[in-house]
Amino acid sequence: MAEKKEEKKERANAQIKWNDSKINSTYANVCNVISSREEVSLLFGMNQRWDAENNELVIELSDRIVLNPFAAKRVALLLNNVIQQYEAKFGDIVLETEAPAAPKAN
Repeated sequence: MAEKKEEKKERANAQIKWNDSKINSTYANVCNVISSREEVSLLFGMNQRWDAENNELVIELSDRIVLNPFAAKRVALLLNNVIQQYEAKFGDIVLETEAPAAPKAN
C-alpha cells in the first residue's frame, strides 16, 4: 500500500516533456463538436465560400480530434482559462450570431 502511494507521489511530481517532432499545424476558422457516450470529436475546417444562390455556407473539414470525455473536459477547462486571459488582456471577444451576409453582385 505504501508503494502505491509513493508511486502516485512520484507521478504527481514528474516533469512533462512535450515532444513536438511530429506535430502538424493546421489553421481553422471553423470548429464543431459532436459526441457520444464514449468520445467527443472536435471537427476543424475552413469556411470556403458563401453560396448565396443556395443559401449555403461551404465548410471544408480538414481535421478531426477524438477525445475521451475526461480529456475533453480538461481541454474545455484549458480553453476557458486561455480565453479569460486573452479577454483580460485584449478585451471581450464578440461572436457573430447571424449567418454572414451574401456578397454583393458587381
